Amino acid sequence: MRARMRLPRTIATICARGGSKGLPGKNIRDFAGKPLIVHSIEQALACPEIDAVYVSTDDEAIAAVARAAGATVPYLRPAELAGDCAPKLPVIEHLVRFLERQGQAVVRVVDLQPTSPLRDAADISAALRAHPEADLVVSVKDAADNPYFNLVERGDGGWVHLSKGQGSTRRQEAPAVYALNGSIYVWQRAALAHAAIHGLWSVHIAPFVMPRWKSVDIDDLEDFEHALWLYRRHAESTP
Repeated sequence: MRARMRLPRTIATICARGGSKGLPGKNIRDFAGKPLIVHSIEQALACPEIDAVYVSTDDEAIAAVARAAGATVPYLRPAELAGDCAPKLPVIEHLVRFLERQGQAVVRVVDLQPTSPLRDAADISAALRAHPEADLVVSVKDAADNPYFNLVERGDGGWVHLSKGQGSTRRQEAPAVYALNGSIYVWQRAALAHAAIHGLWSVHIAPFVMPRWKSVDIDDLEDFEHALWLYRRHAESTP
């Protein structure tokens, strides 16, 4: 009898620790009628390009909420990957390697930040289509400040100078710059394995530009309340 082939898969990963100093319990805090992490899980499940959704957490309460929302939580994250200073890339790589040892063939990994609830499934699909030639696609927003125009740093003698370039008379003349918003990361499998060892900037990265209102990253109560205001404002304006 021939062995059953494992089809290549695109998976979503959502990494959510239990500890949060800025806003305790934020990942399962009620946001517009459902736990915060559930927004990201439902967006991933609604994305037709994604074959399965996995949550990596060290917290039983988060795991229970994630499973109830339809995600798979294959284990509780080991302690060495659950501390405040634990980098995220090894956490994702740990999860993907676990799945591969179970016989899964993972070709793309879409990592979604649970503290970015204002994206939607269409944003995820668009990011997946945006740059198929890239090792990694990262979601960004137009930066509020520009190193060619109004960002300065200290130089010799403590005097400040523009961070980049020689100065531009108008903002519109400065090169476009972006800020990472943390919402969506689309990894090619081999690039993830490389970056887990050598760092994020060791691979070829392309941007996926998102509106600034969708780019809120919730870290503390002020962020949470601002994101909720934006959510309600845009929900009410949608026909």
